[in-house]
Amino acid sequence: VTFEPRTRQLMVMTPLPGTPAYKAGVRAGDRILAIGDKQTAEFPENRELETAVKSMKGKVGEIVKVTILHEGETEPKTFDVERAIIKTPTVLGDRYQKGGEWSLFIDDDKKIGYMRLTHFSRNSAEEVEAAIKKLEAAGMRALVLDLRFNPGGLLSAATAISDLFVESGVIVSTKGRNTEEQVVKAKRSGTHTGFPMVVLVNRYSASASEIVSACLQDDQRALIVGERTWGKGSVQNVIELEGGKSAIKLTTASYHRRSGKNIHRFPDSKETDDWGVMPDAGYEVKLSNEELKKYLDYRRDRDVLREDGSVPQTDYVDPQLSKALEWITTKLAENANPEEKKAADAGSPSKTVINQ
Repeated sequence: VTFEPRTRQLMVMTPLPGTPAYKAGVRAGDRILAIGDKQTAEFPENRELETAVKSMKGKVGEIVKVTILHEGETEPKTFDVERAIIKTPTVLGDRYQKGGEWSLFIDDDKKIGYMRLTHFSRNSAEEVEAAIKKLEAAGMRALVLDLRFNPGGLLSAATAISDLFVESGVIVSTKGRNTEEQVVKAKRSGTHTGFPMVVLVNRYSASASEIVSACLQDDQRALIVGERTWGKGSVQNVIELEGGKSAIKLTTASYHRRSGKNIHRFPDSKETDDWGVMPDAGYEVKLSNEELKKYLDYRRDRDVLREDGSVPQTDYVDPQLSKALEWITTKLAENANPEEKKAADAGSPSKTVINQ
């Protein structure tokens, strides 16, 4: 959850798969209107997030009512959310397999790997590296890293994950008015290269997501597909006051990508200004609110763990992922050895089908 100062509303950046809110039907972009019997509009000014967190916390198993307004809709809805201890992995695949493990291939035949990163925690870099090694051991030839709806997290996790794919150069730098510039550079050791890569982003990809996607784009290590990102590039420090009874969040610096451009979207920034991360030329795929709702419904159904490992059959096609797979398929064909090209030419026209 984040507080949007321009609208003075609490907004859901993204509900984490497997959590009570996600299961209840809360979506990315939802506006939180009430928690229990408390209207969020009446929360103390400058303490909206703190009040929201306190209102949602409680004993495990208890029910808290949350009233939200879905993006693009006019009628609020109230959900019963069961309080629980949240322990979820940050690296997810496309669908569950029988037994409860995530499938990390989006196309088994072409060996195209796929991983979603929900947020950047202290364990995320280790999770991503473990997933890459598992995919490489299974013969991965290309990779899709899905950062859509990823609200960010730890800077250290973002730089470590970037370093897994980039051999050298600047990953990110921070610049402040009264502080020295801090630069994080990539190391060659432990880098995973030799395969085409796409990063998927959308309007809800923020902060650490933007650091990773900007680094991989500037290094030309990965193609960026989807929508322009959120534009959250500020470095903030929390300073406790009154012995911990209160605190202030102070913005001290901003993130700058390898090219030197600032990621942050300031309150007076225009759409024509340079902020966030733009998809590569020809690979911007915008979704309307209705299309976004269809995708989220599709994703929610696909994220349900079923005993037999099956997923719901649907005619839905993810336009952003399809665009990524189209580019990867072309790259794999260009890089194929003579034997592979001969076999491909002898068969039917190449088409990547997302695993059903």
